[in-house]
Amino acid sequence: MLGTISYINSLFLTQTKMKPDLFEAPDYYNLDELLTEEHKLVRDAAREWVKRDVSPIIEEYAQKAEFPKQIVKGLADIGAFGPYIPVEYGGAGLDQIGYGLIMQEIERGDSGVRSTASVQSSLVMYPIWKYGNEAQRQKYLPKLASGEWIGSFGLTEPDHGSNPSGMTTNFKDMGDHYLLNGAKMWISNSPFCNIAVVWAKNEEGRIHGLIVERGMEGFTTPETHNKWSLRASATGELIFDNVKVPKENLLPNKSGLGAPLGCLDSARFGIAWGAIGAAMDCYDTALRYSKERMQFGKPIGQFQLQQKKLAEMITEITKAQLLAWRLGVMRENGTATSAQISMAKRNNVDMALTIARDARQMLGGMGISGEYSIMRHMMNLESVVTYEGTHDIHLLITGLDVTGLNAFK
Repeated sequence: MLGTISYINSLFLTQTKMKPDLFEAPDYYNLDELLTEEHKLVRDAAREWVKRDVSPIIEEYAQKAEFPKQIVKGLADIGAFGPYIPVEYGGAGLDQIGYGLIMQEIERGDSGVRSTASVQSSLVMYPIWKYGNEAQRQKYLPKLASGEWIGSFGLTEPDHGSNPSGMTTNFKDMGDHYLLNGAKMWISNSPFCNIAVVWAKNEEGRIHGLIVERGMEGFTTPETHNKWSLRASATGELIFDNVKVPKENLLPNKSGLGAPLGCLDSARFGIAWGAIGAAMDCYDTALRYSKERMQFGKPIGQFQLQQKKLAEMITEITKAQLLAWRLGVMRENGTATSAQISMAKRNNVDMALTIARDARQMLGGMGISGEYSIMRHMMNLESVVTYEGTHDIHLLITGLDVTGLNAFK
């Protein structure tokens, strides 16, 4: 049976002229011993799906700056949409480490694909589950979990990124509905989303979440073009021109800036794991290349400077893996703080970006070629290091936490 599967995979790759995915995950400190059997089954299923359905096509879609919509069902099948959402609402009912491992494997394939899953899970399904009522959960979550519907999250505005409290998007109570006006930008999934969880101020200036559905008059989602990063992810705007939102679409159970920030905590946790996947892929590619590429009569992996790069890569990946695992344990038992999540997001994305740059150098001119994944990862990570809290903002969050002195004011 295994021989038949191997033959079919080989035939597919030959027919489509695509390179096989030879990725081998590094585990220098035997972290698998810290995982449950369920964790490993979930991770391995996601890993095989990425190898089969993402790796063979992702370079083509990144080159043409298009999201591969055909993978949405596969994302749903591996539990990537709402991994920790209870089974009764269509989720996989996994713990936080299971969620992190899925994000790791998806971002090993591509950060843009992981962004699609992160937004759906942590920024759309999470607030409906946590802040919504039972009717909203029953209406939206099963369709989002199955991939029948795709969601987006509207917080960032043209003039308000790191300072979301300054948002100008607003809604007014019109008696039998709310009237929503404003605009959001840099929104993943917006060009084809079915719903958007939008954060806006009421007439008293209090921030609330509203579920806006495609088809509501005055709601448009123009796509953002000319990106050098996250090219295989659909990015756009959310524009609201006197949109009539039914009152039952207001998320009733939490308001204020803490509501969207709670969503971002969940998403940042996923990013902390996802960035490890991108780093692992760059390291694995560079390691394999270093053993095959001959210069001056020997493989370049035999030179000291190349070994230095590889040794530093595996060290930083191992440290990031331990950081993410410990954070997962704390998040599962409810003790992880927002500041601890910020530290992991900042550290792990910075680590991945450094590894991508060093791996790119190891491959020389081939490092910028679409024959290898490294340059795509490096460009993607330039977005990941900025979105959901920039590198510098996360440093200040840590600074505030350890000093008690607020640098934001």
